[in-house]
Amino acid sequence: MFDWENLRHFLAVARAGTLSGAARSLKVDHATVSRRLAALEVELQVSLVERLPRSCRLTPMGVQIYEQAKVMETSAFAAERLARASQEPLAGKVMLSAPPVLVTHLLAGRLVDFRGEYPGIQLSVSTQTQQVSLSRREADVALRLVRPKESSSVVRKLGQMPFALYASPDYVAMHRPKDWTFIAYDTQFAEMPQQQWLLEVAGNRTVGCELSDISSHLTAARAGAGVAGLPCFLGDEDPSLVRLEHEGPTFSRDIWLVVHRDLRRSPPVRAVMGFAAKAVTEKPGLLLETMAALPSP
Repeated sequence: MFDWENLRHFLAVARAGTLSGAARSLKVDHATVSRRLAALEVELQVSLVERLPRSCRLTPMGVQIYEQAKVMETSAFAAERLARASQEPLAGKVMLSAPPVLVTHLLAGRLVDFRGEYPGIQLSVSTQTQQVSLSRREADVALRLVRPKESSSVVRKLGQMPFALYASPDYVAMHRPKDWTFIAYDTQFAEMPQQQWLLEVAGNRTVGCELSDISSHLTAARAGAGVAGLPCFLGDEDPSLVRLEHEGPTFSRDIWLVVHRDLRRSPPVRAVMGFAAKAVTEKPGLLLETMAALPSP
């Protein structure tokens, strides 16, 4: 029987297309991935990957093994989730994924309360803008600004995060609306909904600077660098900013709570779900769903 760890490294190579990409995803070094891949090929006595100068390409047999390996991985994660869901004590590690704005400005400040209520749970919070796979246990619970599409997930819309334009009082006093310059995102976020909304509102007016995250936009607006499009729960609470009236559409983003269906009954996971949901529903400036609740057990 072959070593499952070798197969797991092969899966990472197949998904990433390079040894270095697989190493980053697994948080190991390049040599470990290469060694594990070679060991699997010896165990199976077949060539799985064609090593090219800048990439790795699956052989025909590698493609077939990859499809079978994905099924095995799914079953392995399912067994792990079922085992975790059966654990009654409020203890263990739970991974929560959320967008940076929610982690920095909503969740981080409440972690001390969570620790006080659930001292046996180690809560690992990661900031991620991209979708994560709950099936592959990249997270146990997630807050998302786009409705997740995994069929194995249970989702609940918690509310909406409205945006508005903000600037420092000095900036507003010195600039007429037609002369406003805007603080936008850089090109890697060109497709992000709040970027498209901001540029639509800006119209022909100048984008004065581009920054990659909302926290930087907030700091730049405070300093008088221009007009920023910020979540209202940030801008309205900041005494160094004023909300600006503007022509054009209003904008908000939905906030979704998601958990894998196999874990929704796990007491530690439900404790984290409750923590995340409470952080959203108790925050002024967020529009709440009338019947926001945890996914049913």
